[in-house]
Amino acid sequence: MIETDRDLSAMVQELWDNDVNRLKPGVDYKISLQGKAGDSMPTNNDDNNDGAGFPLFTFVDENIFKKETFLAFISLLDNYESDTGEPEIVTPEEVAENHKFLDAIIKTPTMKIAHKYLAEKNLSPADDTKFKEQLYRIWFELYARRGSSRPDSSGFEHVFVGETRGRRIVIGFHNWIQLYLQEKLGHIDYKGYSVNAHSPQPDENKHILALQFSWKNGIKPKGSIFIGVSPEFEFALYTLCFLTSPNERVKVQFSFYDVEIVCHHYNQKHIGTTYPVLLKYQKPL
Repeated sequence: MIETDRDLSAMVQELWDNDVNRLKPGVDYKISLQGKAGDSMPTNNDDNNDGAGFPLFTFVDENIFKKETFLAFISLLDNYESDTGEPEIVTPEEVAENHKFLDAIIKTPTMKIAHKYLAEKNLSPADDTKFKEQLYRIWFELYARRGSSRPDSSGFEHVFVGETRGRRIVIGFHNWIQLYLQEKLGHIDYKGYSVNAHSPQPDENKHILALQFSWKNGIKPKGSIFIGVSPEFEFALYTLCFLTSPNERVKVQFSFYDVEIVCHHYNQKHIGTTYPVLLKYQKPL
């Protein structure tokens, strides 16, 4: 049983309280959970596993996407080749977009709080420019994912954009904005929510959801995502977990949530994957 990291929990609560760009469930967006996805390993066209006949998102106020960090984040989502094994070609324009995104989030309250904490722990440079270089290395530097000999992946692509393995299995893809935009384009088929004997029932008014979906020709048997949070909150949270904890799982408590943050390191330099696992709901701290 993993002990709750109290120091990190306090930091995550501070990030949460300062996430000024977070959307309000039922106001800025609405989701429709529908039924539970099947437990068997599904195929893309497996109707027996499909617990949802309609999209997950019924409404999102897209004015939110005009905010600087959302705009910069969304511009990055089409910069990647989804199939692992296909080398990524990064153009100068894409490098500039990466830097523009980092410039935007570094100015936000959540990233300032995370930066100050990491600098005080001597885990990040205090200088903004050097901190940005560290973030670039952790999130955007390419590396070869399993089964590939050429740089075909990055932490950002895996976590926020999603990848396919053998064009059949979706790996990564832990971001609600990408999910919404891809669903709107008709590339996502939401199959229903995922629960097991130990996890709480999902709630349309909460910000964490485990789910199953297909994307393009691949299937994500079980994914877990924050919903409605800002890009800067996720970036700050996952960067904190990556740099502060050598463990690949860290337990934190904040707001209504008791959560395990899974964070796999790649060569101790890059994020391999990271995502939230909801353990239980709790009364607000």
